[in-house]
Amino acid sequence: MNVADAMTPRADLITVSLPGSRDDVLTYLQEYRFSSVPVVKGEDDDEVYRGLVSRDDLIEKPDEDQLALLMHETPTVTPETNLRDAAQVMLTGNRRIPVVENHNDDRLAGIITVTDIVDAIAREDVDTDATCSDIAGTDINTVYTGTPLTVAERELFFANVPYAIALDDDGDMAGMLTEVDILDVARVVEGEDETGDSIAGQDDEWKWEGIKGVGSSYVPTRNVEIPVEPVAQFMTEDLITVSRRRSVVEAAQSMISKDIEQIPLLAGGELVGIVRDVHLLEAL
Repeated sequence: MNVADAMTPRADLITVSLPGSRDDVLTYLQEYRFSSVPVVKGEDDDEVYRGLVSRDDLIEKPDEDQLALLMHETPTVTPETNLRDAAQVMLTGNRRIPVVENHNDDRLAGIITVTDIVDAIAREDVDTDATCSDIAGTDINTVYTGTPLTVAERELFFANVPYAIALDDDGDMAGMLTEVDILDVARVVEGEDETGDSIAGQDDEWKWEGIKGVGSSYVPTRNVEIPVEPVAQFMTEDLITVSRRRSVVEAAQSMISKDIEQIPLLAGGELVGIVRDVHLLEAL
C-alpha cells in the first residue's frame, strides 16, 4: 500500500499562503484542531509548497507575526512512497507529513497523518499480526482524580503527552483526561477583562499567559481561563480497554470508531500499559 492510497489529497487540504501572518494559522489550528498547517505560495498551476507551521512554531516564536519566519522544513514523502516507510518517518516525531509530487517536490500532493495510517490498519489494508502486548508502552502518565484541572493541565504539558489516566483514592483507574477535554472547557480571556479567581495572576507559579489549548498541544493567544474544579468532573469515565492478546487491528478499529488516540492495556484487571496511536505504527 502506498501513501497515495491513504493520504488526504491536495484538493481537500486546508493551507495558508505566503505572504501571511500567525493569525491565519491560528484560525485553522483553533477551528480544525490540526497540529500543523502546510504553507504554499502562489495559486493553481503556479502554487508551490514551502513548509509547515506547527503549534510548536507559534509557541517558540510568540512575538513573530510573519508566516515566512514561522514556518519550518519537515521530511516529505511522495504518493508512491510505501506506507510502511511513511510510518517510520512518523515515528521520529512527525505526526503529519507533506506529500509532494515525485517529479516536482515543489508541488503539494497531499498530507499523510498518523490517523490516516491507523485507519488503514483498522481497514486491514496493511498486513500485521502484531498484538497489543507487542507495541504497548509501559510508561503511563497518570493524575489524581482530585487534582485541580489547572494543575492537571500543567502535568500534561510538562510530561509532553496528550493524556493522563485518572486514579482514584485507592490508586485504581477511574477515567481518562486528555488535552481535548481541557480544550473543551478552556476560555480565552481577551485584553484587560476581569478573569476571576480561576486564572493565574502575575505571581502564580502556574501562570501561562499567551497559551491556548489546541488539539494535542497549545498555541499562543492572550490568556486562558481553566476551571479549578477537580479532574473527576472533566475526565471520561467509560473507558475502552484492551488486553495483551488483543490484535493491533482491533485496537486500531476501536481508536477510529471511538475517535480516541490512546487505550489503557489491562492484564488480570490491572493497568499495565498504554496503547497510543503512534504505537500502532510500530506494528508495520
